[in-house]
Amino acid sequence: MKKAPKYISFRIFLSSALLYFFLVIPFAGFMWVQKMPELLMLDTGMRLSEIDSGLIVQTQKEITQKKVQEYDSPDILSTKLFDNFSPLPVSNDNTKGTNHISNSFDYLINSFLVCLVILGIFSAPFKRFFRKRRKQLSTAQKLEDHCRKWLLKTPVIHTILFAIPLLISLGYTAWTLYSGTSDNDIKFILLKDYFYVSFLAALLTILFVYYWSKHRVHLFYLEILFTDIELRKRIFKQSVGKIRDRLWISSGMTTLLPLSIVIFYIVLSVTSFKDLGILNVTPEIRTILYGSYADLSENITLGNTIYINSINALMMIAGIGTSIFVSLVYIFAFVRWTTLDIVYPVKELLYNIHKTGEGEGDANFSLVRTNDEIGELSEGFNIMAQRIKDHIDNINALSISYFRFVPKQFLDFLGKKKITDIKLGDQIQREMTVMFSDIREFTEISENFTPKENFDFINHYLGYMEPVVMRNNGFIDKYIGDSIMALYSLSVNDAINAAIEMRAKLQEFNEDLEMNGKAPIDSGIGIHTGDLMLGIVGGRSRIEGTVISDHVNLASRLEGLTKIYGAPIIVSQDSLIKIDKPLQYNFRFLDIVKVKGRKSSVNIFEILDGEKAHQRKLKIVTKEQFNKAIELYRNKHFKEASDHFSTLQHINPNDKAIHLYLDRCEKNIQHGIPEDWDGVEILHFK
Repeated sequence: MKKAPKYISFRIFLSSALLYFFLVIPFAGFMWVQKMPELLMLDTGMRLSEIDSGLIVQTQKEITQKKVQEYDSPDILSTKLFDNFSPLPVSNDNTKGTNHISNSFDYLINSFLVCLVILGIFSAPFKRFFRKRRKQLSTAQKLEDHCRKWLLKTPVIHTILFAIPLLISLGYTAWTLYSGTSDNDIKFILLKDYFYVSFLAALLTILFVYYWSKHRVHLFYLEILFTDIELRKRIFKQSVGKIRDRLWISSGMTTLLPLSIVIFYIVLSVTSFKDLGILNVTPEIRTILYGSYADLSENITLGNTIYINSINALMMIAGIGTSIFVSLVYIFAFVRWTTLDIVYPVKELLYNIHKTGEGEGDANFSLVRTNDEIGELSEGFNIMAQRIKDHIDNINALSISYFRFVPKQFLDFLGKKKITDIKLGDQIQREMTVMFSDIREFTEISENFTPKENFDFINHYLGYMEPVVMRNNGFIDKYIGDSIMALYSLSVNDAINAAIEMRAKLQEFNEDLEMNGKAPIDSGIGIHTGDLMLGIVGGRSRIEGTVISDHVNLASRLEGLTKIYGAPIIVSQDSLIKIDKPLQYNFRFLDIVKVKGRKSSVNIFEILDGEKAHQRKLKIVTKEQFNKAIELYRNKHFKEASDHFSTLQHINPNDKAIHLYLDRCEKNIQHGIPEDWDGVEILHFK
C-alpha cells in the first residue's frame, strides 16, 4: 500500500496569504509614492489643476520652500509625512481614504486569524488520521468515516475559509467607495485603485488555494482513504469537468491575470498633462515630447498627451518585476499541478494497459482520480479490464473443466499450449509407468446400492484416491467404472509410492465406511513400465486423449492377478529393475506368468509395503522360506516344495499365494506335468 502523505492545510493557507500580501502591499506603496506630491498639496489646500501653467515651476518651488520652512529639521519633516500617510485613523478629514485602507487591512487580518482557527479545527481529524497511517497505527472507524465523508469537500472548504477574510475586506472597501465622497478626492482615488488591485489579487489567491487543495486530494489523499475497488469509478458528486476548462484556467492564472497586473501598473504610471494644468509649452519641450513628430503635433493640445515621469518609471519597473515574479510562482505551481493532474493518471493508465496486455496475473485497474475526460477514460478502462478479467476467468474455468476431461499433462507431452491446439491424430511415443487400481468384488457390492448410491460411493472413493496420484507426480488417464488408470512419466518410484499411499488411504476410507454402517472394501493395484503411444483418438464430433500399447494391457492384467495371489500391489520385473534404490521397498518374487493376449512371459513381484501391518510383518519374516519353496517348485521338486509351503501356511494362514502354490504342487504330483513344462503359469482369464 502507498505510504500515507502529510496532510497540509496551514501551508496552503499561509503561502497563499503571503502571495496575496506580496501582490497588494507593493502596489499600495507604489500608489502612495506616486501620489505623494498631490497629498502634500492637499495640506496647502491647492491642486495642480488650479495652478496657472505659466507659473508651475515657480509655484512648485514656493510650495517646497513653504513646506521646508514649516518643519524645523529633516526628522520633523519625516514625522509630519508619516503622520499624513499613516494607516492609523486620525481625525483629519483629508486622511479619510487612508483610514479606510487601514480599516480594510484590520478587518482582513482579524478575520483571517479567525478563519485560521476554524481551519485548524476542521483539519485536526485529517492530520490525526494521516499521522496514524504514516506510523502504521490503527485508526478508529469513526475517524476514518469522518475523513472519508469530508475529504472531497476539503478544496471547497479551504477556499471558502480563505475567501471569507478577502471578501470581508473587499466588501468593506466597496461599501466605503459606494458611500464615499466625490471621485475627485485624491484619497478616494487611491482607495478605488486599492480596491481593484485587491480584487485581482484575491481572485488569483483564491483560485490558487482551490487548485492546490484539489491537487493534493486527487493525487495524494484519495487512495489512502478509499479502496482500489471504490476508486475504479468516479466517486465525485459534482458535474463532469473538462480538461479544456482546466487548461483555460491554468492559462489565465499563469498569463492573463499576472499580465493584467502589469497593465494595471502601466496605467497607474501614466500621467496626463491635463492633470498638471500645463497647456502651453515651448517648441523645445514639444520636441522632447513628440520627437520627430513635433512639427506634426502643433495642432495637438497637451491636454490629450500622456507621459511617464522618472519616479513613475521606476515604480512601474518595480511593479512589473513584482508581477513577473508572481507570474513565475503561478507558472511553476499551476503548470506543475496541471501536468501532474493530467500526466500522472495517464501514466498510471498506460502502465495498467500494458500490464493487462501482457495477460500476466490479475487484472490491473486504474484509480479514477479526476472527474474529467481522463477520469472518464480510466473508468471506461476499468470496465473493460473487468470484462476482460471475467472473460479470462471464464476461459480459465473452461480450460480447467477441459483438463478434468483431458489432463494437462497430455498437452505437455504432445507439445501443445492450449486445448484448442489439439487435433485428431496428434501422438507421441514415451516410456511411462502405467498403474491400474480396481475395487475387488465391486459388482457384488454395487448390487446392494441404487444407481445414485453407486455414483456417490465411487465419487467418495475416488475423492480419496485422486489426490494421491496427483501428489506423486502422476495423472489420471481415465476412470473405468471403479477402476483408475494412472500414468507416471518421471520415475517408477512415483507409481510405487502412490500405490503404497493409496493402500493407506483405503484404510481411512474403510474406517469412514464402518462409521456409516457399511462393509469395508479391498483393492488391487498393478504396475508395469514400457513404451506407450499417447495421442488423440476419436472422430470429427468426439475425441479424447488416451494411451495405446501392449504394456497398458499388461498393467491391467497385473491388477487382475492381485485377486489370484492375494497381493495388494503387483509390479512387473520391467518396473522393478527401474526403481531407484529398490532396497527402500519390501518386495518378494511371486511368479512367472503368461497372461491372456500376450505371448511372452513376465516375472511378477509383490510390494509388501502395501499390506496391512500384521500381514506385512508375516510376509517379510517368511520371505526367505517363500523364495526357497518357489525355487524348489520351479526345479520340479514338488514334494519338497509342498512341505515348505505347508510349513509357511502354518505361520501365515492368510497368505493366499502359499495356498495357490500348495494347490499347484498337489496337482502336479497327482497328474504330472508336460515334458516342456518350464514353470511359467499360463493364465486364460483377464
